[in-house]
Amino acid sequence: MSKKIYVGNLPYNTTQEDLEGLFSQYGEVLSARIIVDRETGRSKGFGFVEMIDEGHCMQAISQLNGFDFHGRPLNVSEAKPQESNGGGGSRSFHGNHRGSRHS
Repeated sequence: MSKKIYVGNLPYNTTQEDLEGLFSQYGEVLSARIIVDRETGRSKGFGFVEMIDEGHCMQAISQLNGFDFHGRPLNVSEAKPQESNGGGGSRSFHGNHRGSRHS
């Protein structure tokens, strides 16, 4: 069963090929994806790697968490399941609103 890994604190010029190459040292990589900003197309500095073997996945996490990758210490952990934001993605704020007048 495959496992997904979160990789944070990536240099902004890291490519998906760089990410795949780094993790393939520990086992077969199914996918490597850098998350980019929809508006600018620039990297957000994190991504996800999916590996086939759970044991290889755990070894990669252990070896690469804190690893200096092009001058930046990586944050590597098992990816958490994606949570729904309830649709719409907007936040509502309640309570004291500055600048609002109440009669």
